[in-house]
Amino acid sequence: MMSPVMTSATPETQRVRATGMGSWPGTSSREAIITVRDLLLESGDGPDGLGLPYLPETPARGPGADIIGRGAGLLTDLPVELYPSGWRLAGRPGRDLERTTSLWREDLDELTEAYDGYVGPLKVAVAGPWTLAASIELPGGERALADLGAAVEIAESLADGITSLTGKLASLVPGASIVLQLDEPSLPSVLEGSIPTASGYGRLRAIDVQHVLRGLETVTGAYAGETLVHCCHPSAPIPVLRQSGADGLALDLTEASAARWESIAATLEAGVRLYAGLLPTDGGASVSASVVTRAKAVVEQADRVGIDTDLLQRIVVSPACGLAGLDREAAITTQRAALELAGELSSLLESR
Repeated sequence: MMSPVMTSATPETQRVRATGMGSWPGTSSREAIITVRDLLLESGDGPDGLGLPYLPETPARGPGADIIGRGAGLLTDLPVELYPSGWRLAGRPGRDLERTTSLWREDLDELTEAYDGYVGPLKVAVAGPWTLAASIELPGGERALADLGAAVEIAESLADGITSLTGKLASLVPGASIVLQLDEPSLPSVLEGSIPTASGYGRLRAIDVQHVLRGLETVTGAYAGETLVHCCHPSAPIPVLRQSGADGLALDLTEASAARWESIAATLEAGVRLYAGLLPTDGGASVSASVVTRAKAVVEQADRVGIDTDLLQRIVVSPACGLAGLDREAAITTQRAALELAGELSSLLESR
C-alpha cells in the first residue's frame, strides 16, 4: 500500500509544479500508472513536492484506448461502434463499446491500487466535446460536427459522463483532488472550418465562437473541481480558450512567439492557470538541453511581457503533448526533464 502523500502547497510556499499531458507508451496500464506515479511522487529524481500526478493513457492497447474511443466511452445514452473509418454513433451498445468500458475499468482498478492512501491533486484527461464531434461519425458516415444539434448532444452527454467519472474517482481515491483535463487538439480546425467531410473532397463549415464556448462551458461546468483545456496546436486560440469556463489552459509553448507570450500574460492576469508545455515531445536530443537555459528563457519572456513573479510561480510545467509516440526511456527522460525544469524555475523565482 502506498503511504499517504501530502502534495498541496499553501500560497506562502507556492512553487512551480510539473505534470504530464496524458498519453504514455506501452500496452500495460499498470506499468504506465506506476511509472508515472513514481516519477512524479516517489523517485526523488525531481524536487520533492513538485510533481502533479496523472492517470496515463496507453493508446497502444488498441481501439478503445485511443483518445476518441476513451472519450466516446464516457458518453451517456449515445452508444458508439467502431468502423474502418473510425468511431460512429450506433443504435445500441455493442462489443466495441464494451471493450472501451473494460479498458476504463482496468485503468481505474490499477489507479485505485497505485494511489491507495494518496492525498493531493490527481489529473485525468478526456477528449473535449469539439474534438469528439469532429471525429465521431453520425450513423450515415458524416462527422457529427456537420450537425450542430448532434454536436450539442455530444457535449451534453459528455458532461453527464464526466460527472459519473469524477464521482467514481472521488470514491476510489478519496484523498485525491481530481483535476479534469479536456483535450481539444481539433479545436483550431473546428473554428477555422478545415475539418474534411466524409468524402474528403470538401470541408465542414466553421463553427461560430459562441457555439464553441457554449459547448466547452457545458462540459467544464459539469465538474466543480479544477478544470483545464489542453490544446497543443501551435495556433491554439488562447483568447477563446480563456473564456471556456476552465480554471487553466495547457498550451504548447516550446516555440511561442512574443505575441503569444503577451496573450499568456493576459491569461494569467485574468486568473486562469497556465500548464506550460515547455518540452518537445518528438524524442529528439533537444529535450535534454540545459534546464537552466530553458528556465532563464521563460523568466526572460515573463519579464518582457510583465508577468508578476507570484503569477509565474503558479504555473505547471509539462511536455507539450502526450508521450505515447516515444519509447519508454524517452518518455521517462522527458517527464523527468519537466520535473527538473520546474525545480529550476522555482529556484530562480524564489531568489528574486
